[in-house]
Amino acid sequence: MDQVFGFSILSLVITGILLIPFIDFLYKIKLQKNQHHKDVFNQKIRLFDKLSTWKIGTPFGGGLLIIFVVTILTLWAYGLFNIDVKFWELFVLLFAFLGFGALGFYDDLRKIFNTTKGVFGLKFVHKFVLQWALALIIGFIMYFQLGYSFVYVHWFGQITLGVFYAVFAAFVIVSFTNAVNISDGLDGLSTGLLIICLVAFLAMSGSTLDSFLSMFIAILVGSATAFLYFNIYKARLWLGDVGALSLGAVLAVIGLLTGKPISVALIGGVFVIEAGSSLLQMFSRKFFDKRIFPATPLHVYLIKKGWEEPKVVMRAWLLGVVFAILGLYIAFLR
Repeated sequence: MDQVFGFSILSLVITGILLIPFIDFLYKIKLQKNQHHKDVFNQKIRLFDKLSTWKIGTPFGGGLLIIFVVTILTLWAYGLFNIDVKFWELFVLLFAFLGFGALGFYDDLRKIFNTTKGVFGLKFVHKFVLQWALALIIGFIMYFQLGYSFVYVHWFGQITLGVFYAVFAAFVIVSFTNAVNISDGLDGLSTGLLIICLVAFLAMSGSTLDSFLSMFIAILVGSATAFLYFNIYKARLWLGDVGALSLGAVLAVIGLLTGKPISVALIGGVFVIEAGSSLLQMFSRKFFDKRIFPATPLHVYLIKKGWEEPKVVMRAWLLGVVFAILGLYIAFLR
């Protein structure tokens, strides 16, 4: 475990040092917030724009540096310490990290260049299909190459899904990818919640002496913590879609690799609430032409009620800790 924590600290230091010139670089290439906030369904959040005009000009794309540092350090650590690694386990982690990161980076660039038409102007439905395609690839690899075919639920034991495990895994990945993206609206909100979830999964992998998964999670925690320093209110840098999509996808894959994917929904409970509020609002407006909430996702509603941004974020973090403890309790039940 000394090696695990050592690389976590190394990841934190390297990311922290690189972030300063990286932020300057993003300013130079003008990868900055200069348009309306939109939710994951590509709908403008006019209320949020009105309440956060000062955010315009803040660079985004910080997730790109996290992906770079974590990928390099992970490969180095596995080789340096001769950690027993199954090729396909490493593949699904990095495929989720890099694949969804590439999709998010495309979306970030599209916002900057305002490319909305033609082959490069993918609509929400096209991006959703691409997310499912990437997620299904991961799901089928987990089924055919890694042998995952069941879900463990404490009260019911093992539930065998067979080949449908691939579809289940894809659903979990796509759901959490978009849940994290939806939550990435306030300074420090999604990054802080991600760190809480990752620490919980680090405890789970450490309890089973899974050095492979523990090393990856620890390196990711270190890098995300360094990023959080620059992301808390008032943020100097945002994750961008490249960060939100990649981190959401890899969080889901980590949960699947622990063998207890149901715990993902509990440990990431705040993400579920954020995404759930947006989904309920969307379906209610589409089929009943009514709003359930005055505004969604939940953090936008709280801002509308007059809560200050740091207050919303801190309360969400505390709730995230409660969900993480509950998820760990359920996961460790015998």
